[in-house]
Amino acid sequence: MELWFSETHSDDVRFQIRIDKHLYSGASAFQRIDILESRELGRILTLDGVLMITEKDEFVYHEMIVHVPMAVNPDIKKVLVIGAGDGGTVKRLVQYDSIQKIKVVEIDSLVVEKCREYFPSLTAGFDDPRVELVFADGLKYVRNTTCEFDLIIVDSTDPFGPGEGLFTREFYGSCHKALSPHGIMVNQHESPFYTCYRDSVKRTHNLLKAFFPVAEIYQAHIPTYPSGHWLFGFSSKYHHGTDVQAERWEKLGIPCRYYDTALHKGAFALPVYAKELLE
Repeated sequence: MELWFSETHSDDVRFQIRIDKHLYSGASAFQRIDILESRELGRILTLDGVLMITEKDEFVYHEMIVHVPMAVNPDIKKVLVIGAGDGGTVKRLVQYDSIQKIKVVEIDSLVVEKCREYFPSLTAGFDDPRVELVFADGLKYVRNTTCEFDLIIVDSTDPFGPGEGLFTREFYGSCHKALSPHGIMVNQHESPFYTCYRDSVKRTHNLLKAFFPVAEIYQAHIPTYPSGHWLFGFSSKYHHGTDVQAERWEKLGIPCRYYDTALHKGAFALPVYAKELLE
């Protein structure tokens, strides 16, 4: 008997992966958590039936959500990460010796517990002494934070369920307040390709433009995400996303499999259909 994981990408499109083993299934107070193993993609994390990461292509998402802002401002010292219970974002942040503090606010402790068990190489960064892991609602946490962080990374699920509050006007306004004068915020921004995502992409972009003098979009190719074409928001009080400090960043010698500073510049050159959607 064959076992397949199936995810609906639109009303008319489904994505399937052949599964060798169903390693874990459980439910927290917030969501259902499943961990699967496949021959082609390695281990897979899904939340409420939606694919979050696979071992084979997680590096694309996590390198792009971390290295893009860090290459724009290598002087970042204090970072707030909201979500990121799988550990992939923190794994890349701890590569920077210059960062002094990484606060991770994750709503679901069971996600972290199970990712530590089944994705140990991905979650090793949680043990870095600069990392403080807080189990709390990210929306509520930033409400009471002012001018504290140089970088906020919103590594959230899709805009429904536990992640819904991280796509609101209140949340983005609180993030603006929580950033230092030269602060940067990066968030996952969904896909512009399928019709069912387009309103969310436009709405999020317009909310960010209402709060930040710089609100730009960049992209990556993530094979297992809907359509494979994924967007990230780059919002800042000061920096532009294309102002990459290439020479400074390259001297750090951080190993990557997807990101480099040449790709950085091209990532902000969106295809026409995406630009038309955002404009």
